[in-house]
Amino acid sequence: MSSDNIRYVIVGNSAGGTAAIEAIRQCDEKGKITVISEETYFNYSRPLISYLLAKKVTLNDMPYRKREFYKDNDVELILGAKAEKLVTEDKCVILSGGQKVPFDKLLLAAGGTPIVPKIKGSNLDGVFTFTTLADALKIEEHINNHKVKKAVVLGAGLIGLKATEALLELKMEVTIVEMSGRILSTTFDEKTSSIMRTALEKRGCGLFTGNTITAIEGENKIEQVILKNGQKIPAGLAIIAIGVKSNIELVNETPVKTNRGILADEFMQTNVKDVYAAGDCCEAKDFLSGANHPIPIWPAAVRQGKIAGFNMAGSKKEYRGSFAMNSVELCGIPTISMGQTAVEEKDYQVLQRFDAEKNTYRKIVLKNNRIVGAILVGNIERSGIYTGLIKDRVDTTNFREQLLGEDFGLISLPEEYRKHLVTGNGGVF
Repeated sequence: MSSDNIRYVIVGNSAGGTAAIEAIRQCDEKGKITVISEETYFNYSRPLISYLLAKKVTLNDMPYRKREFYKDNDVELILGAKAEKLVTEDKCVILSGGQKVPFDKLLLAAGGTPIVPKIKGSNLDGVFTFTTLADALKIEEHINNHKVKKAVVLGAGLIGLKATEALLELKMEVTIVEMSGRILSTTFDEKTSSIMRTALEKRGCGLFTGNTITAIEGENKIEQVILKNGQKIPAGLAIIAIGVKSNIELVNETPVKTNRGILADEFMQTNVKDVYAAGDCCEAKDFLSGANHPIPIWPAAVRQGKIAGFNMAGSKKEYRGSFAMNSVELCGIPTISMGQTAVEEKDYQVLQRFDAEKNTYRKIVLKNNRIVGAILVGNIERSGIYTGLIKDRVDTTNFREQLLGEDFGLISLPEEYRKHLVTGNGGVF
């Protein structure tokens, strides 16, 4: 089949999908590309939705590609249409309106969906999730319409805390409710959680850990929430932010194999020929463990989408894996976590340093003298160096004692590795 006739279909219009478009067009200028998105926006940066709610950015700041991107790349963009069914044997996607979209190569990049527990009253006006631009706009509208002053956030992970930060910027009274015993429990360690909790409490934020919401009450709209311990908290707004799961709905009842996400190989192809996956909806190789699991971060989605796009267009490229990396600034304190940070010290070496005066904290996790994880709090200027050391599997034996130093930097690294960085020959992503 000539490239003129190849029909590329991409389900999803976020980081993975747009990266795939660019990769395809590097290899194939004539094939037909169709992008299907349930959302109605051309594209936007999901990490910015909390800044939009906080009024730190405007709608004009949200796109990460110009409006002409699709025209320039000769892409047919179908917005506001849900991909309802995938028929692998006929190679077509059926949309919510019944339209059939045939494909020769398909990329599934539909992202993730928020986990919403069954809570009595969760259907009341004023109860939201917080993963899309539409969510942010609806929350803003509700706050303005009802003059909301008090809010409850269920979940103290990254999404919950980003929502909290935005609401605090709006001068609202915010209470966080978290099932686990501490905030940021799946991303950061106990020391980081303690630092961030103290910062939140200084801002006047209420915190209930080891607790959850059992009911939401009100006449048509939320008025209060009831906690597991029986406590009642008045609120005009509730944000459910307990986590996100891979969106695998489209491949249910198809031969495409899934676990928590859609399983993809080193070429980002599923077990079904010509069907690929990228981004939050898929499970691909973890650079550190070698196992497949979801890595729901923007850079991983971009890289996976690019690798998928190249392979769809016939240019064989291998995905060598990514590792978890999360960053959040809360109450003016920047933090970043990368790689494996929650480990058993028996098999790993853990280096830690806390400066109470500067309120900074560093944790480096090593295995066989190679960095496999790091947490930085308060001062994250050297995060790029630690990331590179993880990616390049650098033996730190000769400079291990300097890893936690305030003056640790490029000059601390072996000369040969510094040359390697300058020439740009390193890196696996």
